[in-house]
Amino acid sequence: MNFLWFHLMPYMDLPADFRAKNPSVWVDIDPALFDPARAHQMYNDYFDELEYAAKVGFDAICVNEHHSNAYGLMPSPNLVAMALARATKDAKICVLGNSIALYNPPTRVAEEFAMIDCVSGGRLIAGFPVGTPMDTCFAYSTNPSQLRQRYHEAHDLIVRAWTEPKPFAFNGRFTQQAHVNAWPRPIQKPHPPIWIPGGGSVETWDFCVDNDYVYCYLSYGGYKIAQDTMKGFWKVVDQAGKERNPYRAGFLQFVGVAESRQQALDLYTGPAEYFYGRCQHIDPRYAGPAGYVTEETQRAGLTGQVARVADRSKRRRATEMSEIVDEGYVVLGTPDEVVEQIREVATSLHVGQLMPLLHFGDMSKETTFTNTRLFAEKVIPKLKGLFGDYEDHWWPKPFAASSVAAE
Repeated sequence: MNFLWFHLMPYMDLPADFRAKNPSVWVDIDPALFDPARAHQMYNDYFDELEYAAKVGFDAICVNEHHSNAYGLMPSPNLVAMALARATKDAKICVLGNSIALYNPPTRVAEEFAMIDCVSGGRLIAGFPVGTPMDTCFAYSTNPSQLRQRYHEAHDLIVRAWTEPKPFAFNGRFTQQAHVNAWPRPIQKPHPPIWIPGGGSVETWDFCVDNDYVYCYLSYGGYKIAQDTMKGFWKVVDQAGKERNPYRAGFLQFVGVAESRQQALDLYTGPAEYFYGRCQHIDPRYAGPAGYVTEETQRAGLTGQVARVADRSKRRRATEMSEIVDEGYVVLGTPDEVVEQIREVATSLHVGQLMPLLHFGDMSKETTFTNTRLFAEKVIPKLKGLFGDYEDHWWPKPFAASSVAAE
């Protein structure tokens, strides 16, 4: 089983009355709330946390892309990944990912990902999300009815740019390039492993299974409400006649570890309530534009998690810690308690790529280090052998381990 330390990089100084005075944490959040001097400290603390996670033994460190929001301060995860490629040695670098429908031309992604793969020595995991409606349709004004078409065309162009032996012309609906000739090219052949973050749609399941990509459910709401989503994915795997290999699935889970349960509550109540009360304050106007959700997904009765979060934000006040824990949003407790809960997460969802979110909300760097160290030292060793009977076909192959290096 692999453990990938995931960071959202949230803005940590939203005021206590944020929900009452602001319609949304995304798209139209008041620019006056952003303090560049405080962001300077946050960014540097966040790099320290990511580098610390790599140092204490996590298999990978994860970053992602969001725009016009205080939920996640990474408009360009590739900048973060490049810095980490230089600052770390062994941990894999998972970018979950680039919202490829937003890039014009998408070959920019092919080039930047290849550069990260070269600098890191072949440690890159390349993530291609469709993107949230807030990021894609509102912050970047992409027509929601064209979003998936743009996404698929961008995917095809990027993969061809990595794998075609000669320069070629590309004449798509949205991108036309007379000369596609990606320099640099990735170390990993035919290309870095591709993982697809998703929130629960039939099309994403099909796309992952058809292409043998990892499906990553980046859940806001924990493992209990993720059961139906993951069952839907594994049903598609079964229908395609492919192996139920747990390494073809990933899952994000909020986690808080401490020496006692009371200490865990003391440490993590504030950050959890900050995250679910402020960072999850999404205006329903931005959660489900017409055309974003496809007809097939609607007919299947699936509701995207962004829409669910927005609906919850509209109907209720900030979620209390007791509810957060009871509903499984955050796995909380002593190392032994967390081991058993994570075992349940992994086995019930059948996921071999687990992404614990160990910094959330306005958690301090000191608390994040404590959470990360306890998870690395007292949780990972007891779970690392889970799913040991399966081979992970979706993990990076660094240069040092390649046949070229061996020669």
